[in-house]
Amino acid sequence: MANATNVRVRFCPSPTGNPHVGLVRTALFNWAFARHNEGTLVFRIEDTDAARDSEESYEQLLDSMRWLGFDWDEGPEVGGPHAPYRQSQRMDIYKDVAQKLLDGGYAYPCYCTTEELDTRRDAARAAGKPSGYDGHCRDLTAEQKQAYEAEGRSHIVRFRMPDEATTFTDLVRGEITVQAENVTDYGIIRANGAPLYTLVNPVDDALMEITHVLRGEDLLSSTPRQIALYKALIELGVAKGIPDFGHLPYVMGEGNKKLSKRDPQASLNLYRERGFLPEGLLNYLSLLGWSFSADQDVFSISDMVAKFDLADVNANPARFDLKKAESINGDHIRMLDVKAFAEACEPWLKAPHANWAPEDFDQAAWEAIAPHAQTRVTVLSDITANVDFLFLKEPVEDEASWTKAMGKGDPAALLTTARAKLEAADWTSPESLKEAVLAAGEEHGLKLGKAQAPVRVAVTGRTVGLPLFESLEILGKEKSLSRIDAALAKLAA
Repeated sequence: MANATNVRVRFCPSPTGNPHVGLVRTALFNWAFARHNEGTLVFRIEDTDAARDSEESYEQLLDSMRWLGFDWDEGPEVGGPHAPYRQSQRMDIYKDVAQKLLDGGYAYPCYCTTEELDTRRDAARAAGKPSGYDGHCRDLTAEQKQAYEAEGRSHIVRFRMPDEATTFTDLVRGEITVQAENVTDYGIIRANGAPLYTLVNPVDDALMEITHVLRGEDLLSSTPRQIALYKALIELGVAKGIPDFGHLPYVMGEGNKKLSKRDPQASLNLYRERGFLPEGLLNYLSLLGWSFSADQDVFSISDMVAKFDLADVNANPARFDLKKAESINGDHIRMLDVKAFAEACEPWLKAPHANWAPEDFDQAAWEAIAPHAQTRVTVLSDITANVDFLFLKEPVEDEASWTKAMGKGDPAALLTTARAKLEAADWTSPESLKEAVLAAGEEHGLKLGKAQAPVRVAVTGRTVGLPLFESLEILGKEKSLSRIDAALAKLAA
């Protein structure tokens, strides 16, 4: 289907556990490719594994897609001309196609037991030969089949692979040729009659007229099998053509190993809980195998869609770098207008597990400090530690900060001087508050940086945080001076 003008791609996850970032990267590339080409994105659920699939995971998939901002043209909740879009509801279709493949001689029953297969594979390996299926049941006579069935043997259904090499052009990797001995006949129907991924995935792609299959590199080895199956489906009148394939590079995790669902940093939920913006996370994930330009890593998703070209996808593995992901997310946080930023943070500030009671949350104080906080956080969940001093009755007791700020010189003398000068300062002017602390430092032979550290710890509890003098103004004179008094009392104890 290389010349297809109506691009149709699909995203077809299985509802097993929470989505991982590699899955999201695949969804993003398919979505961006469809939108760039004004094509169709089909969202299909591959839920034929009853032992692993769950309705909870299915709902989580839909919620994740919505949170990420992906829209789909056909699929769950949307419908479409090829419904249903859950494989568990398409079993009759697979049964019918499997029977057509059997009747046409493209597939056959295989009665080999697991023990027999293992024995023959071990012998092939010992002889230095390929250890795939050896075609034992390929050409059984009717009498041989009857004899196996009389023994009470069950059978799977295998697809008959052609005896010649398979060559195709991968949209990411170029021309690939796989020799016949490396792709042997494979199962498409289990002994219990359940269809396998090897059948249902290509059949759905064929019936849904998918033009481009963009998926992970781990599925590259299955492509020759699927191409052969497509050719059979075309001859049977089930498929109209063979889609183009593009295999996306691996995403590597710690230790230069492929990022797996078991890796903590792979979980999409982790990034939602930490307060990544969908735009920030998608921006970073788009860079795992694709490049916007040589000198720009931060961009809007609409700009990505406008520029997305499979020719720019790199075949080399991409390493997941959490610090870079956080940095890019921070850039997107700073791209928000202040009101949007303030609203985005409120779920963390007003959460039941917050460190203060709901009645202690001061909306006016939060809105006043939000512009300063926006310049400092990289993920929204950081906001609590940055602004908690505004809403707590007492600042956080961080002993490391206390020791660092109060452990040298004469902090009590400095705080006493600073308090007196702050008492007389103009509390509507951060500059006036700065001048008060600067003057106190000068009296004790300290520059501003050293002078403000004890004041900051006394008022906020930490040595680092938001701009101090704006923070003092927003907290207010009474609370600020009261906290300095408490610090002086602690120093005197």
